Amino acid sequence: MSQIFASPCYAIKIGLQTETDSAGIGTSVKGIIIDANTNHSICDLEAMKGYEIKPYHNLMAIQYKGKFYKVNSDNIVIKPVGTGFVSAKGRWYRGIIMIQNKNGKLTVINNVPLEDYIKGVVPSEMPSSWATEAHKAQAIAARSYALANLGKRARYGYDLKDTPEDQAYRGASAETSDTNYAVDQTKGIVLTYNMKVISAYYSASAGGMTNTNSWGSNLPYLRSVPSFDGNIKKNGHGVGMSQHGANNLAKQGYNAYQILQYFYKDVKFARVDPKSYN
Repeated sequence: MSQIFASPCYAIKIGLQTETDSAGIGTSVKGIIIDANTNHSICDLEAMKGYEIKPYHNLMAIQYKGKFYKVNSDNIVIKPVGTGFVSAKGRWYRGIIMIQNKNGKLTVINNVPLEDYIKGVVPSEMPSSWATEAHKAQAIAARSYALANLGKRARYGYDLKDTPEDQAYRGASAETSDTNYAVDQTKGIVLTYNMKVISAYYSASAGGMTNTNSWGSNLPYLRSVPSFDGNIKKNGHGVGMSQHGANNLAKQGYNAYQILQYFYKDVKFARVDPKSYN
């Protein structure tokens, strides 16, 4: 397997909320709010307590025990002290939460190590009860898509959305031992074509045959093949890997690498620079 010495990708920024009027946050252990502009501590957070952040002019305010307190920053970070999780949108996440006041509206971002992000994607995109090799194929495809699309949503201040517009991502709340195993077993592995990580498009099912046309782009690694998704009607764009097809192939004895080489033409596997994952 070849190695790609990509630019360091210590974390990926995932947009959880954009232009919202409030954000509920918390930490599973004692937490802290930091002014991202100065790196100075603003206040401590009690474990397992809910707080609400709202825009206040060009700054922010935090509600605690029914009262709002002014936060003298337009850019804050919420992080646990020690090992723990952060909360937003009613879910737990690894990494940290960033909140920015942009023109009187809040943008909420999960800044998370890439492998931890993939752990939240796989069970959000594919049932955790499915075959292990399908989960591994999903992990490699999702990791490839993420790396190939870093900065896609830069105008909002993050890389990708947490919805199927990019990849469904429900954070640590979605994780299972089976899907985490698949991510760990494929750590750092990506799909490449001509030494570049590919946008490994996938959808739930292709309705019998996958599509080659990627929204006007003629990508050489995409081809139309039988999708092996049985009698399931097309669900999604049908480009690249059929997730139902991947699971059916896995149940027939195909491994993740065979599944991916079936759905994507002339691709090779590589492992990104491990220093990017420390």
